[in-house]
Amino acid sequence: MSPLHQSPAERYGKPDERPLSVNPFYGEANPTAGMTDAPPKHRLPQGPLAPMTAYQLVRDELMLDGNARLNLATFVTTWMEPQAGVLMDECRDKNMIDKDEYPRTAELERRCVAMLADLWNAPDPSTAVGCSTTGSSEACMLAGMALKRRWALRNADRYPSREARPNLVMGVNVQVCWEKFCNFWEVEARQVPMEGERFHLDPTAAAELCDENTIGVVGILGSTFDGSYEPIADLCAALDELQAHTGLDIPVHVDGASGAMVAPFLDPDLAWDFRLPRVASINTSGHKYGLVYPGVGWALWRDAEALPEELVFRVNYLGGDMPTFALNFSRPGAQVVAQYYTFLRLGREGYRAVQQATRQVARGLAERIEALGDFQLLTRGDELPVFAFTTADDVKAYDVFDVSRRLRERGWLVPAYTFPAHREDLAVLRVVCRNGFSSDLAELLVEDLGRLLPELRQQAHPATRDRGAATGFHH
Repeated sequence: MSPLHQSPAERYGKPDERPLSVNPFYGEANPTAGMTDAPPKHRLPQGPLAPMTAYQLVRDELMLDGNARLNLATFVTTWMEPQAGVLMDECRDKNMIDKDEYPRTAELERRCVAMLADLWNAPDPSTAVGCSTTGSSEACMLAGMALKRRWALRNADRYPSREARPNLVMGVNVQVCWEKFCNFWEVEARQVPMEGERFHLDPTAAAELCDENTIGVVGILGSTFDGSYEPIADLCAALDELQAHTGLDIPVHVDGASGAMVAPFLDPDLAWDFRLPRVASINTSGHKYGLVYPGVGWALWRDAEALPEELVFRVNYLGGDMPTFALNFSRPGAQVVAQYYTFLRLGREGYRAVQQATRQVARGLAERIEALGDFQLLTRGDELPVFAFTTADDVKAYDVFDVSRRLRERGWLVPAYTFPAHREDLAVLRVVCRNGFSSDLAELLVEDLGRLLPELRQQAHPATRDRGAATGFHH
């Protein structure tokens, strides 16, 4: 098994690269000096560098990264107002866990939880419980742990035992964090496959996979594969029917990493949240359509009963009694402060306007790409501001991987990937429209794509030899 981080010698079978050469103009200019200062890359330098020199060395390497604003693969926020950036700079040295030392930061976190509980129609927002996390992956881990512990408490007479192995039901389109949860916490993952033109979970098929060992069912409000909402209300109805016939009471967790910050503003009549009694918990990513830079997620439970008390640790830490149930301990308060700033700054109408604009850009861009004639849309950006498309049946000269590769030459990062089990034959491109990706940028993307098509049409055949190696899929 390969290590996570390999040196060039290990990765390419070549001698390690030369040390970093320092330009004489870095720091205080001395054009007559030779390039004698060459710190190594893979071990600590022997001594310090001047701060400007160190800055310039790191900055030069980072210039080769992709442009975040042109990254249409990521759901993560790539633009915030300057005022938010100032607030984050002022709070990056505050440790979120030190609630006794930073009580106002802790209060802002509490207010954000209350705002989300109200936004997601908790029966009593004042009794809903929740916390900030480093992102949706941690939030999903917490939600899964609560589901497993609730199931274990209900089945204390037979768990743990060889016959009682907990399982979690989900669509095959879930984010990889759910597979990690099942692996880390020894839960069987039962996945509903894709079928035909259905690219996410089927409620009836999900209910059929449930049994007395099912800790819960995960519904995705916004599949990362194509941007579509899973039918959460239909899923709850199928589980209601299951309970009526078998007595099994299976809770639902809604992974709303993206959609939980879109649907409340653009699809207010859609029932997916705590209005459905079977929904026990919801997570979202503040750093996706919550419009905050990377590093913040949220996990909320309907009420205290949905989060077993034994999962809450009460710690006497630095002079204060502090309840905590996040996986991480120390982390900066900057992102939570930025989330509160954004809630305060935009309000419901502001969020509605921003999300409506991104949806309009997504719809318009999808239509223009379809009008080129070479592509077939799977989705149109009318749920998440995200759409997926593939090449038309009569396009034989190139494939989606060729398109992705050629767009990268123009600076655009558009992922191409194959779908999972039962639809491995389908390879698509996906475009994520976020705040900051304007209609002007969308116009430039279509123009670049249009310029590439004549060359791609002249190929003898697709250039991709290994579709598995070519796949670039980023959640």
